[in-house]
Amino acid sequence: MEEKDKKENEGYIGEIKGGLRPSMKLVVMGIVHKKPQSIEVTVASRPQEEDTEGDVGLQLKVSFKDKAVQRNARLAGKWGRSENTISFFPFAAGESFKMEIVCEHQQFRILVDGQPLCGFTHRHTPLASLTALHVLGDLQLTKVA
Repeated sequence: MEEKDKKENEGYIGEIKGGLRPSMKLVVMGIVHKKPQSIEVTVASRPQEEDTEGDVGLQLKVSFKDKAVQRNARLAGKWGRSENTISFFPFAAGESFKMEIVCEHQQFRILVDGQPLCGFTHRHTPLASLTALHVLGDLQLTKVA
């Protein structure tokens, strides 16, 4: 694998200090590539390699081909039923976006550019054990907070 390929596929892995809790907000800002296929944002139980099974509290998979945003969670190594309902598809090739993942008591609320996109009821508890944020896919990150 060439160095260039490795870097593009690596994405971002950050720590959520102290774990997730209600009223916290994660912000992912970036610019979508010119020919995007997918973007993945994952809130997980620990920074890990893809081949180790950690719990995932929320995984958002943006598919440009299907104009879909799939949400799911993985508990004890098993993926649950995915949810796909969205009110609109907010991402466009070459365009910048700001995604906010708001952690509420009952659910994650996902907003893109200030518009509510979807929610995802918590399946993983305790929320505090969700300590890692992964972002990968066809985008150039400008800010993660």
